[in-house]
Amino acid sequence: MRDIHGTKGSASGVAGSSIGSYDYIIVGAGSGGCVLANRLSACGKHKVLLLEAGGRDVNPWIHIPIGYAKTFRNRRVNWMYETEPEPELDGRRIYQPRGKVLGGTSSINGLLYIRGQQEDFDLWRQLGNSGWSYADVLPYFRRAEDQQRGEDRLHGVGGPLAVSDQRQTHPLCDAFIEAGVEQGLPLNQDFNGEHQEGVGYFQTTSRNGQRCSTAVGYLNPARSRNNLRIETHAHVTRIQVSDGTARGVEFFQKGVARSAAASGEIILCGGAINSPQLLELSGIGNADILNDLDIPVVHHLPGVGENLQDHFQIRMVLRSKQPVTLNDAARSLWGKAKMGLDYALFRNGPLAVSAGYAAAFFKTDPSLVSPDIQIHFILFSSDKMGEKLHPFSGFTASVCQLRPESRGTIHARNADPFDAPAIRVNYLSQEIDRLANINGLRKLRTILGSDAMKPYLAEEMEPGADVQSDDDLLQFCRTAGATVYHPVGTCCMGTGNEAVVTPELKVHGIKGLRIADGSIMPRLVSGNTNAAIVMIGEKASDLILSDAR
Repeated sequence: MRDIHGTKGSASGVAGSSIGSYDYIIVGAGSGGCVLANRLSACGKHKVLLLEAGGRDVNPWIHIPIGYAKTFRNRRVNWMYETEPEPELDGRRIYQPRGKVLGGTSSINGLLYIRGQQEDFDLWRQLGNSGWSYADVLPYFRRAEDQQRGEDRLHGVGGPLAVSDQRQTHPLCDAFIEAGVEQGLPLNQDFNGEHQEGVGYFQTTSRNGQRCSTAVGYLNPARSRNNLRIETHAHVTRIQVSDGTARGVEFFQKGVARSAAASGEIILCGGAINSPQLLELSGIGNADILNDLDIPVVHHLPGVGENLQDHFQIRMVLRSKQPVTLNDAARSLWGKAKMGLDYALFRNGPLAVSAGYAAAFFKTDPSLVSPDIQIHFILFSSDKMGEKLHPFSGFTASVCQLRPESRGTIHARNADPFDAPAIRVNYLSQEIDRLANINGLRKLRTILGSDAMKPYLAEEMEPGADVQSDDDLLQFCRTAGATVYHPVGTCCMGTGNEAVVTPELKVHGIKGLRIADGSIMPRLVSGNTNAAIVMIGEKASDLILSDAR
């Protein structure tokens, strides 16, 4: 993988022409970076530079909710990473889309707003990260949020990130929700409320039927500020470090080598894949790995690129008795025209739907304190995400284990900043993960077999009724499972030897350098990750501005 504006092998140690000095340089305009660009420039006292390897978010499909299907494999807005062959998945490479555009992955994701469980953040605190308990981070979730339902103890209004209900209900989703209740799950109208367990509709990061990425919610209101400079197509290749302090960055912009100096701090917001790679390219990481890559060691930090965690997903494909799916709507020219009109006139219909429409969170073991499985219920089906829809009336229900024990790594493949790093997630490498997915599939089958689903469910197409034993279900996971696109943890927050950043998000051993993205999560949150990364950006802005006083 390479940046289309880069030249292989040309970036090593090339500072290029300087574009000046800034109080803060933010690397990456994604879910964390756009938050910081807004908050750090808001008072007008600080000169802020935001660097983004991708371009502006001008593709219209970015702003139409169902447009994630169009950007899923679009190299203009997507890094289009993939893993190394996964040992427990029959040696398959797993596709890892990441946003390469203003807004980052928040511009191409499925729009689902899930914060995670309260216990997730309390665990972060128990691991030694003072200031990161649920009580500590809740104010930042509230500050970010513009909740359609109004303000209460857990939710905020007036924030930059719009959080909305689905534009309309759907009979197939209603049947799934009723089926979950039949099987003993509580009806849950707020998965970000007091309890996550239950079944109901997702909320989305959208407003009036349009995506609210962090570029839309945070960056657009700040664009006119004189103290904020935004540079797109700026691929950062190295952090300049001298005397143990981060002094500036080098980057290529449309093939031209450039640099910028930081009088205050540099904040990495490249995400769980790009942030550890940039640290290693800059000589910050495990000395043994850097030596093997012929990269001069600036600071030995063995945790860089370790602790990779991701949510694994197994999709069940179902055939519907009734022609009410997106497959049916997209099958004819008239159906496509009606979808377009519904959206153009009313911001409604299938084009306004998020990646998951309804959801369920449940426990595979009643002794668990909180749910360990998330179900995404989706009104279409295909062989793979982003590919052509099936020619039959189809829908999908997927199983996602919320807290996998499997751990992987992300490391630079070589010293060339335009080559993609080597991503090894090691899905299903732990027995507890294998059992959770098998039991999750069994529980999902029970829900789908409920009376409420009988008017709709004609047949289980995948894995199929003949796949029943634990061994067969596990083999289905190995041959058909993939990711839900939530990589985190590769610049882990903590105080131990494997930690990369402190609880204040400062890189251990390097002054003037912080990280504020999903890579700092010590443990994966129990659900979709975008909301938590926005929260990290909000909290990071307070930590940074507090030090500036």
